[in-house]
Amino acid sequence: MYKITTRTASAARSTTGRPTATRPPGRRDTRRPSGPSRSRPSDSRPPTPPRRAAARPEPPRPTPPRPDRPTDVFADRLLTVLSGRRPVHWMLGHTAGRAYDELAHLAEHGPLRPRPGVRAVHPVIRDIGYFEPRPGALEAFARILTGSRLRAMAFRLEQGTDLRWRCTAVELDGPRPARRHDD
Repeated sequence: MYKITTRTASAARSTTGRPTATRPPGRRDTRRPSGPSRSRPSDSRPPTPPRRAAARPEPPRPTPPRPDRPTDVFADRLLTVLSGRRPVHWMLGHTAGRAYDELAHLAEHGPLRPRPGVRAVHPVIRDIGYFEPRPGALEAFARILTGSRLRAMAFRLEQGTDLRWRCTAVELDGPRPARRHDD
């Protein structure tokens, strides 16, 4: 194997007789941070400016996320409990009055749980609507898609004196359970 060099051995040595830097003049090492140009006394060329990356257009700034409405939050929470992904007591602090008992009764039968033996498809909220009968109260509905079937869920939210929303009633489509009057 023959090696061809373009510089003579004497050109690679400085006036002191020691070899100069290991790289040829004018070469920029991209692995080093750019800084002031190091020019050699034997190099008469002006230093080349450091390369800059091509200007990339800035991505559009995302709009700040809109705070979720309480109807959206509670529809997700109720669906999570009714589909069996969370236990009923997870909603204990988010319910008031008979809503917890109604939710426990509904969750006991597991109406939105995936059926065994069938490919597990978790229910999905398709649409949410609400009506505000008075300030601090919301009556909401959610359309829930379970596989190929569309179901309905209705719930009522009331805002307490601590300004937290709590669910006060829950109903799922189908026959209403018989209520006991213990009052």
